[in-house]
Parts: sequence; C-alpha cells; structure tokens
Amino acid sequence: MGFDVSILGFGDNVVDRYEHLGVMYPGGNAVNVAVYARRLGAARSAYMGIFGTDEAAEHVIGSLVDEGVELVRCRQELGENGASSVTVEAGERVFLGSNQGGIRGRTRYVLDRFALEYVRGFDVLHTGSYCFTERELPLVRAAGVPVSFDFSEDSVDAYVEDVAPFVDFAFYSAEDEAGDEVVGERLRWLCSLGPGIAVVTRGERGSVAFDGDRFFEQPIKPATTVRDTMGAGDSFIASFLLGYLDACKRGEARDEAVVRALDGAAAFAAEVCGIEGAWGHPKRFA
Repeated sequence: MGFDVSILGFGDNVVDRYEHLGVMYPGGNAVNVAVYARRLGAARSAYMGIFGTDEAAEHVIGSLVDEGVELVRCRQELGENGASSVTVEAGERVFLGSNQGGIRGRTRYVLDRFALEYVRGFDVLHTGSYCFTERELPLVRAAGVPVSFDFSEDSVDAYVEDVAPFVDFAFYSAEDEAGDEVVGERLRWLCSLGPGIAVVTRGERGSVAFDGDRFFEQPIKPATTVRDTMGAGDSFIASFLLGYLDACKRGEARDEAVVRALDGAAAFAAEVCGIEGAWGHPKRFA
C-alpha cells in the first residue's frame, strides 16, 4: 500500500513515561502523524521541530531514524525534552502530568525563508494545539501549503477562532460530547471559521466529517487486540489525510474521497490500538 502524498509533522515531540511500568515510549501529535504516515506508505514523511539534549530526546530521535522519518530541519536545544507521565487503565490512557514541552515550550521554532522553502515541498503540514506553532500558521498558509490541525478537548472557543482561519483540515475529539446535535453544531462552526473539512472522533461512536455542505458518518472498526489507545487519534488523522489527498490527486470526487478516507482511517486506528505506546520503541527509565 502506498500514497502519492508528502506530509510534514511540525511541532511536538515527547516521551510518554508509563509510570506503572517504568518504560517510556516516543510520541507527540506531530511526530506520531509523521510516523504513521511513513508506515502507511506516504511518498515522503518528515518531522520538523525542537529536541532537547537529554536521554529522552536521544530516544525519540533514534526511534524516528529507525522508522525512516526525515529529520533534516530539526534542531536540538540545550535542555530537557518534552515528556508526559501516563498510566493505562482498562486499555485507556490516563495522563498524569507533563513538563509543558520541556525546552520546546520555551524555545519556539520560527519559520524563516529557508524553512518555508522546505515546507513548500510537502502536500500538507500537520500540527496541533500542544505544538506551540500557532504564530507560524499564517506563513504556512501564505506559502500555499494546506494545514491540518488537531484541536484538543480543552481548546477554548477564543483559541479556535484565532487558529481555525489558517487551517484546512480541522480535527478534534468529542468522546464526552452531549450528542449528535452538539457535534453537528460544532462541526458547522469550525468550517465557518475557515477549514474546508472538519472531523470529530467520538470514541466508540465512531467519527463524523463535515465539508461545509454534507455530513459523513463512519462507525468504528473492531480492534482485534486492544493493548493501548495511545496514538489512536493521531493514526486516524494520518490515514485520513493520506487517503483523502491521494484520492483527490487521482481525480476522485470529493464525497467519495471523504468516505474512503474515513473508512481507511477507522481501520488503521483500530490496528494501532494493538500497539503498546503510540508506535512502540519502549525504553526503560529510572
């Protein structure tokens, strides 16, 4: 399987420390999307961001190299890498806290003319609400590269209103939303701010996409084995972007492309639930 799509993850990289196991796994929304895209057969998959200089940073870098993700525009800054503490209860991840991105949260990645020239080489750039990349999005939009953005559950309306005008594909999780009417209103609101397509994942209730005109519902796919749901949302995003953009390149009708992309994304997310950590690569820590 392969996709004629190049994708760039821009922003966060972390280690997820599983405190109950004493094991850390590489992760982060932007990193995860890049890795999953690579595994799915993207024509090109890269990550651009800031690493620290500690053991955690080296583990993430080494794991990304092993996965074949392009890292040529990354930087290392003296300090601790981004890290979060998690545990797993009944297969569901539970976040215990984080260091707010470590050095990455204090040293922002500025897109100069040379970095923007690199960005122009991709079909889509993916980032999210924990990536500290919001102020760079107008430059990406001006460079003509579509932006995919993962809004978090705690993204307040004012934040969404500031960011969404520079986003083409908006994603968010609504596992605790009240019902279909609330989800529909939220998707309409998101698309009214700028994104051409907005997608919500709803846990066991599947996903819904809205393209400004029509709603598309996708039930979940059964997971053969559920070891860890870490990365399920990011794998859904990576698969959807690849499937949709590849179909559009092949001249497929937009409605058909959305339907096909949602189906493939649901299947891949179910598969990822069988992986420990977001995408494996465990390492013990003291």
